[in-house]
Amino acid sequence: MASQTENINNKKRNFESKEKNSSKCLGPVLDLEEYVKKDWWKRIFNAYYLKTDSDVVEDHKITEFEVKYFLKIMNFQPDHQILDLCCGQGRHSIELADNNFKNIYGLDRSRFLIQKAKANAKKSGVSCKFREGDARKLPYAPDTFDFVMILGNSFGYFESINDDLLVLKEVFRVLKPWGKILIDITDGEYIKYNYQPRSWEWIDKNLFVCRERSLSFDKQKLIAREVITHVNKGVLVDQFYAERLYSKRGISELLENVGFSDVVFHGSITPESARDQDLGMMEKRIIVSAIVKKEWTEVKKKEKKAKRNTVVIFGDPHRPDLLKPLNKFDDDDFFTIFQLKTAIKDLNEYNFSFLDNHSTLVQDLLNLKGKIDFVFNLCDEGYYNDARKELHIPALLEILKIPYTGSGPQCLAFCYDKSLVRGIAKELEIPVPEAIFIKPEEKIIDLPLYFPAIVKPNFGDSSFGITQRSVVKNGEELLNAISEIRENFGYDKPVLVEQFLTGKDLTIGIIGNKPDNFIILPIIEEDYSNLPAELPKICGYEAKWLPDSPYWNIKSIPANLPQNIIEIIENYSLKLFERLECQDYARFDWRLDAKGNPKLLEVNPNPGWCWDGHLAKMCNFANIPYKEMINKILEVAVKRIG
Repeated sequence: MASQTENINNKKRNFESKEKNSSKCLGPVLDLEEYVKKDWWKRIFNAYYLKTDSDVVEDHKITEFEVKYFLKIMNFQPDHQILDLCCGQGRHSIELADNNFKNIYGLDRSRFLIQKAKANAKKSGVSCKFREGDARKLPYAPDTFDFVMILGNSFGYFESINDDLLVLKEVFRVLKPWGKILIDITDGEYIKYNYQPRSWEWIDKNLFVCRERSLSFDKQKLIAREVITHVNKGVLVDQFYAERLYSKRGISELLENVGFSDVVFHGSITPESARDQDLGMMEKRIIVSAIVKKEWTEVKKKEKKAKRNTVVIFGDPHRPDLLKPLNKFDDDDFFTIFQLKTAIKDLNEYNFSFLDNHSTLVQDLLNLKGKIDFVFNLCDEGYYNDARKELHIPALLEILKIPYTGSGPQCLAFCYDKSLVRGIAKELEIPVPEAIFIKPEEKIIDLPLYFPAIVKPNFGDSSFGITQRSVVKNGEELLNAISEIRENFGYDKPVLVEQFLTGKDLTIGIIGNKPDNFIILPIIEEDYSNLPAELPKICGYEAKWLPDSPYWNIKSIPANLPQNIIEIIENYSLKLFERLECQDYARFDWRLDAKGNPKLLEVNPNPGWCWDGHLAKMCNFANIPYKEMINKILEVAVKRIG
């Protein structure tokens, strides 16, 4: 027993040592400005920001005071359209919504903060329309808003003043005639002569932050460095940033340069911090407003768009398909194709034609080159119905320089290899179950240190090779499960023996592309309540292909999860979407362990598009009908393709 405890303590010390050493501290730095990255603002607004600045940005009394102050000086009306630009975690937006303002929009570049804003609004029971985006290119039509607010010292982050001008020009564009801008910005003249060159403060009982500051070489920016340290784990973050210092005259000239009129200063504010320590750039802020005096933007008559000639590629119904129960297309497959064709027949922007004969596919595409706009790639069966050749279709289209929907060959290659995806997830510090990798030629197998385990083909989709006997409790069952995959399914590639997680079986879908907003669909879970107790709770081959199996009646339901688990799954899935180079749409499978912690199982680029598949189920729970789901995939693909 003592030996086991000692091993656990050693592992804990190794983990803490590794975590400690993973964060670098640069030590003494002579020139802070040298270490500021041009796009520092892409990285710094995360959970650490909410901690270091929590004495201001997470204090509801301060937010309440600020909103009351702004309401006094601005003629906000409950039905006004108000944009909270660079809204962060949405504290001002939510407070306004709490005061019965109905049309509150929030936009911020930080995905973390936008997800936090959505969660905060949901928790507060208010409706705000938050989205991720760049303030230099606002995703709103001209003449949309009555007021645009840039609050909490969220202006002046860009390296060039021209970018600040772009932000104000965009605000000018989206404001209605006689609309107003309200800016809450640090008093540059005051800070220039009163900043603290060095300080440190306790954030909580375990964390403290040390700060260094200096003026930039041209005296136009304040350069800051923060070293965030944990009392036990050491340095967590060593980060640098810079903010442009605007005087009253400087911000007035900038606003007038863009075309704003009637610039008015409404005094200054200093927050009453509960920590009463280093307020930094938030110490003294000036409040300024201005009016847009312009005509309504002329609405251009939309020219009738030419229809996009679109070819849909399916699997080949004339050829065998080893993943299907009878090794061929059946009535369910043809009905699925019928449902798809029914869904797209009324999409008036497109002229659809269809290809499903893989024997002539190359020549057919050569004949169509120059006559079509793009391919709607729905061939998830793979070239010649070989799942491992799913990547061949987009590879062929790239060779022919024909645009297409869905992920590219590199992404499909990554995600077809479950072990490779696990490695990439670990690189991103995304948790995965324990696993061992067994090569086909290996005769002696090291038993895993964990049971129960699940045996699955390393290469494969549609739950190929995964049955109720894939979940094993001992070495004998493990060897039998491997033999079954080899003999019954004819699988001769590497096998993955993975820790079997006993918590909720989850999946999440994403539609969209960077840098636009993603549609994050509701997380769903598999409902195993009607499954006989003696059967393992998995959604495997039997659930998808064998109607006589007890697994056939498994249903998908909206997942009931704590908000923090939802946020973890959403954020990790978005990270994987970008890192694996997914395009247009993807699905991510997760499972909770016995303690309720989510771990990644698989990534599915170009997931099943069928009317009754998991993606369609998630859309249904989000009130997105099947036809609209297909249209959204086409829309995001067309936007990406250009």
